[in-house]
Amino acid sequence: MKLYYSPGACSLSPHIVLQEAGLAYEPVLASTKTHQLKDGTDYYGINPKGYVPLLELDDGQRLTEGPAIVQYIADQVPDKQLAPANGTMARYRLQEWLNFITSELHKGFSPLFNPSMPEEAKAQFRAKLQDRFKLVDSQLAGKTFLMGDVFTVADAYLFTVTNWAPRVDVDLSSHANLVAYRARVGERPAVQAAMKAEGLLK
Repeated sequence: MKLYYSPGACSLSPHIVLQEAGLAYEPVLASTKTHQLKDGTDYYGINPKGYVPLLELDDGQRLTEGPAIVQYIADQVPDKQLAPANGTMARYRLQEWLNFITSELHKGFSPLFNPSMPEEAKAQFRAKLQDRFKLVDSQLAGKTFLMGDVFTVADAYLFTVTNWAPRVDVDLSSHANLVAYRARVGERPAVQAAMKAEGLLK
């Protein structure tokens, strides 16, 4: 398999999951600025959407969208418990989290990375994100991970998205459960390995 990624982008989530899964893969750097690979290949020719992540399977099929990719990876190694079994209520709970993270958190950060967005508008997006993180913090009370005591693909995604907070002046310090959770997830060997591979940790 090949994982097309950009350092620190949302592709860090499947990068972490691949490490957790212990599956063989080739990381391929795809710049989100130039939309080119290192060899000059036009990334739009690989993914018409132009963004990461993209997972290319050994048979040549290509899968896009992080929440779909991480569930695919998890289903290749069911014994790792990175996602509950399909058809169970627990799986729908996982999808509930993935949808929330992608629509309410991930997309909530997007305007803050836009240099042409007025500061007044950014303040509104930051306030909205704080409301969302307050909810996440309450859901983490008494839990080790989002789904309880077991690390899942939703944790890889939440960790990735919350990594962006300091880069765009979103202060998470008032969310004690979330801060402690981030520290726990950040200590996982697979998380450290993925971050080192992307040059995010020395």
